[in-house]
Amino acid sequence: MAFDYDLFVIGAGSGGVRAARMASQHGAKVAVAEEYRVGGTCVIRGCVPKKLFVYASHFSETFEDAAGFGWTVPKPTFDWQTLLANKDAEIDRLNGIYIRNLENSGVEIFQERAVLEDANTVRLVTSGRTVSARYILIATGAAPFVPELPGAEFAITSNEAFHLEKLPEHVTVVGGGYIAVEFAGIFHGLGVETSLFYRGEQILRGFDDDLRYGLADELRKKGLDLRVHTSVTSIEKSGGTYRVHLEDGTTHETGLVMYATGRNPNTAGLGLMSAGVELDRNGAVVVDAHSKSSVDNIYAVGDVTDRVALTPIAIREGAAFAETVFNDNAMAVDHRCIATAVFSQPELGTVGLTEAEARAEFGDVDIYKSSFRTMKHTLSGRDEKMIMKLIVEPSSDKVLGCHIMGPDAGEMAQVLGIAVRMGATKAQFDATVAVHPTAAEELVTMREKWTPPEAAAAE
Repeated sequence: MAFDYDLFVIGAGSGGVRAARMASQHGAKVAVAEEYRVGGTCVIRGCVPKKLFVYASHFSETFEDAAGFGWTVPKPTFDWQTLLANKDAEIDRLNGIYIRNLENSGVEIFQERAVLEDANTVRLVTSGRTVSARYILIATGAAPFVPELPGAEFAITSNEAFHLEKLPEHVTVVGGGYIAVEFAGIFHGLGVETSLFYRGEQILRGFDDDLRYGLADELRKKGLDLRVHTSVTSIEKSGGTYRVHLEDGTTHETGLVMYATGRNPNTAGLGLMSAGVELDRNGAVVVDAHSKSSVDNIYAVGDVTDRVALTPIAIREGAAFAETVFNDNAMAVDHRCIATAVFSQPELGTVGLTEAEARAEFGDVDIYKSSFRTMKHTLSGRDEKMIMKLIVEPSSDKVLGCHIMGPDAGEMAQVLGIAVRMGATKAQFDATVAVHPTAAEELVTMREKWTPPEAAAAE
């Protein structure tokens, strides 16, 4: 049977673009459909613009810290519209680069929504055209989720946060994950009075507890109103502000409510079920280790599969798909031991097992950790701690996890990810000469095992 394309990709985000380009380079005839802008969540309304906002929000503290180093800085002013305009210009530039890279790779681009008619047929919604493909790749990502509650229509998500006409005097962020914590830091750093409400015991569930509790302490020291065990029951519009009703019966006045309580896979209305593609209860495409769905010629990569929702993982999955299907080189992405960062303030960087995970898998583990004020803040006077923690398996001396809170933690986690993935031991860390004076030298100079207070008292 002849097909119009060897591969049709629905979604031009990080995973879809990488798969399309590589498949085309392997000789396939490829097309990709994207209903919004090429580049996907990360480039257009996710990690790239968010990191730019994080940079912008750092300056308020940087100006304050300068005084300890002899600088006299006039009272700074901030213009939100300038930041938005410069951010938009950068996103436009990146969108253009993504389009050119696809075109230069020989990939045909349809800038409209595409849905499945059957396992080999795609309908382009705007033009009404139908095309056939030997293989179809679903790479439509995920979208912010706002729970159903009275007044939910008054809340925004991270999508809208990138396009606010003006900054309110007060923002309430609801959630406790990456996005909630990062945006709370952004708003607070830009001079907005900020509250962060999370229904659970502590923010950043799944991260090491020392980092979770350490970050919460630092956010509160900065003046951010962080409340855990706090659930919103309804939102009421009151003139130009909003009244947030909480489960404990109290109310909270705010100028803006932003929900960051998770993301749902973008599978609604794609025709996947009619094509026989199995979805899980959250709407994610169910795939095997090679990203193949329940239909042999339909694959899915990235956040739409709800495996690990990180841009580099989507890129790896897209590349592995292209190698497997179009280069006769079966590849599966290893989703274990992934280095990651949270661009909170202070920043987090982590790789490997948390202490709780390590104890559950290995039983007894050795813990090395240090909490200290960085050299910069000896002169700035800022009361901010840095945390470094290594988790070691005693019998093999293998470093199972590294967890950092502080400046450039994400940059350190990237390098540490190589060592941990290679199975480096604590002895090899110890044998590495320190770079002095740096905060990172603590990673190779920690010698004393940490003993829990209760264990020390028992001894």
